[in-house]
Amino acid sequence: MADRPVIYVLNGPNLNLLGTREPEIYGADTLDDIAGLLEDRAQELGVEIEMRQSNHEGHLVDWIQEANAEGAKAVLLNAGAYTHTSIAIHDAIKAVAVPVIEVHLSNPHKRDAFRHISYVGQAAKGTVAGFGALSYRLALDAAAGF
Repeated sequence: MADRPVIYVLNGPNLNLLGTREPEIYGADTLDDIAGLLEDRAQELGVEIEMRQSNHEGHLVDWIQEANAEGAKAVLLNAGAYTHTSIAIHDAIKAVAVPVIEVHLSNPHKRDAFRHISYVGQAAKGTVAGFGALSYRLALDAAAGF
């Protein structure tokens, strides 16, 4: 474990395409841009981030469990489409002690009806959504306060 508390930032399917995928919904920032924003803010807050992305559900489950086992301060989780479909991720969040904050660039409640249900949100400590890349920073600020 690092000298400073670690906050995992986990990103699900298709988030590797940020910056080019539907920028009218998700904005022009890439995942690397968001990582840079978070690294800068983490320094100010006295925490470290562990940023990861996978298109595979099982990786997200493994990383949630890893964050817990490694004593992470918190997890920021943008599960992408798995937000609305993954009972496995819901159960992983419920099974660990580490607090998880659900993060979304867009506001799912202003989008397709199927996006209004969040299995992640039902298990997470809280949700930050609708502020583009700033959603991640707001969630990081909250997590640093735990």
